[in-house]
Amino acid sequence: MPASLLSKIKHPSDLRKLSDDQLPLLAKELRDFVINIVATKEGHLGASLGVIELTIALHYIFDTPNDLLVWDVGHQAYPHKILTGRRETFHTNRQLNGLSGFPKRSESEYDTFGVGHSSTSISAILGMAIASKLKGDTNKQHIAVIGDASIASGMAFEGLNHAGVTDTNMLVILNDNAIGIDPSVGALKEYLTKAKVGVKPRTNNIIEALNFNYFGPIDGHDLSSLLNTLERLKTIEGPKLLHIITTKGKGLKQAEENQVKYHAPGKFNASTGDLIPKDSTDLPPKFQDVFGHTLVELAQKNDKIVGITPAMPTGSSLKYMMQEMPDRAFDVGIAEQHAVTLAAGMATQGLVPFCTIYSTFLQRAYDQVIHDVALQNLPVIFCVDRAGLVGADGATHHGVFDIAYLSCIPNMIVAAPANEIELRHMLYTASLGLEHPIAIRYPRGRGHIIDWKVSPQKLEIGKANCLNKGTKIAIISTGTIAHNVTQAIETIEENIAHYHFGFIKPLDTTLLQKILQQYQTIITVEDGVIKGGFGSSIIEFANQYKFKNNITSLGVPDQFIHHGTTDELYEICGISIKGIQKVVLENL
Repeated sequence: MPASLLSKIKHPSDLRKLSDDQLPLLAKELRDFVINIVATKEGHLGASLGVIELTIALHYIFDTPNDLLVWDVGHQAYPHKILTGRRETFHTNRQLNGLSGFPKRSESEYDTFGVGHSSTSISAILGMAIASKLKGDTNKQHIAVIGDASIASGMAFEGLNHAGVTDTNMLVILNDNAIGIDPSVGALKEYLTKAKVGVKPRTNNIIEALNFNYFGPIDGHDLSSLLNTLERLKTIEGPKLLHIITTKGKGLKQAEENQVKYHAPGKFNASTGDLIPKDSTDLPPKFQDVFGHTLVELAQKNDKIVGITPAMPTGSSLKYMMQEMPDRAFDVGIAEQHAVTLAAGMATQGLVPFCTIYSTFLQRAYDQVIHDVALQNLPVIFCVDRAGLVGADGATHHGVFDIAYLSCIPNMIVAAPANEIELRHMLYTASLGLEHPIAIRYPRGRGHIIDWKVSPQKLEIGKANCLNKGTKIAIISTGTIAHNVTQAIETIEENIAHYHFGFIKPLDTTLLQKILQQYQTIITVEDGVIKGGFGSSIIEFANQYKFKNNITSLGVPDQFIHHGTTDELYEICGISIKGIQKVVLENL
C-alpha cells in the first residue's frame, strides 16, 4: 500500500514539493486525520475542518515560517499544527505535557503569535508588518486569518482602522462561515450574509471604506481558486482583505448540520460522525445549567431581569432565557467591553442585568467593570462562568485571576458559592436588589448535588459559615474547592475545622476574628492565584489586627498553568485532595 501524502509531510517545505493536482487528495487525508484524532482525544473539531483547504493553500503559496501567519483565536489551527512538524505528536493535543490546543510561540516557530482569545490577529499582524517595514524587509508577507464572528469585535476594528492608513504589506483573510461557537450576530453579520461566492456586497462596503483592497468572496474549499487568488495577492502592495466563504465542519455530515454541537463535540465515532452517548442519568447538573435554569425562574417572577452574554449563549446556558424570553436576553457577539457597559446602562434605568461572562473573557472588559460599573456603583450582577482551572484549554482560558482583579475594586461584592444550591441562593439574593455590583464566580462542569432545585433563600451578604468543627487547625476555603477540602479532611484522624467563605468581599470579619483567636495554624484554599487572592485578604486582616497566626495559602502559584485535566492541574497547584491532605499533615 503506497504511503499517504500526509505521511511524507513534516514541514511546509515538503508540502511545496507536491503538484497542484495532488493537493485535493492531501486535503482529504488531512481532514480524515483530524477527524480520527479528535474523535478519540477530543478538542475543537468544526473550526479545523472548515479551514483544511485554506491551511494547505497558505502554506503552499507562502514561505512560512519566513512569511508570518497568525490564526485568530486558534480553534481552527489543528491542520496548521499537523502540517508544521507536529503530526506525529498531534495525538497529545490538549493533554498534560502535550501539544497546546492553540497556537503557542514556545511550541513552534510556525506559531508566530500566541492566541486563545478572539480578535487579536489583525493588530498582531500589523505590528509584525510595521516591524518588517522598519527593518527594510519589503518581501516578507504577513497574513492574518480571522472569522466573521471575531472581526465584529471592537479590537479587530481598531486594528483595521489603523492598518488602513499604513502602507504595510499585510493580508487579512476573512473566513466567513456565519458562526463562531454559536451563530454570529449583529449588523456586520447581516451585511456579510449578502455576500455570495463571486458577488461581494457593493453598497457601503465597510472594508473598502477603511482603505483596504477587498477581494472575493471566493469559495474557501476550492483549492484551485484559493491558490490562484493567494498567488496574485502576493504581488499587490498595501493592506488587503480576502473574503472567503466556508462551511464550519466541512466534510463531516453531522458537523456541518450541527455546528454548535460539533464545535467541540467530545468523543464521537470517526466512521459515522455520531456522538458517543454519555449517560447523564442521575448525574449532578453543570453549574452553567444551574445558572441558566435559575435565571429563567427568577425572570418569570421579575420582569426587570435581563440577561446579557458576549457570544456564549450555549456555553453559559443563557440560551434557556433566550428561548423563553427572547426580548429580554441578549447575545451581543464577541464584545465583552460592550456587554459590561450595556449592562451598566440598563442598571441606570432600573433593570436588573445579569451579565454572564467567562472569567478569562471578563479580563477583556476590566476598564468597563471599574469605570462604568463600580465607580458609579451600579448593581450589575456578573455571573463569572468558568472560574478557576478549566482543564484542557489551558493558560489562555483558566479563570484564575478574577478573585485578585475583582477584590481590589471599590464597591464590588465578590462571591463564590461552594455548590449548586448556594449558587442558586446567591442568584436569588442578587435578583432582589443590591446596593453594589456583585460578581458570582463558579466553575466549568458538574457539581456534586443532584437535588439542587430547592426553594431559593435570601443570603446575608458577607456571611461565612462553619462546615466542620475542629481543634488544632482551621482551613478557610472559598468556592467549590470546598469539596476537595471536605474530602481531604475526612480521612485525617484529627478533627480539622473547615470554614467556607461564600463571600470573598466583604469578608465575614466577625467570624474571621474568632477563627484567628481560636486556631494558631490556618490554611487558606482557593482555585485562583495566591498573589492578591482570597488568602492574601485573610493575611491582610490578620496583620491589620496584629494576629500572629501561622497562615499558609494554597492556590495557583505565580506562574501560568498550562493544559491538562482539571484533576492533574489541581495536583500541580497543590489543591487536589492529596495536596491539601499533605499540607494539613505537615502542620499537625
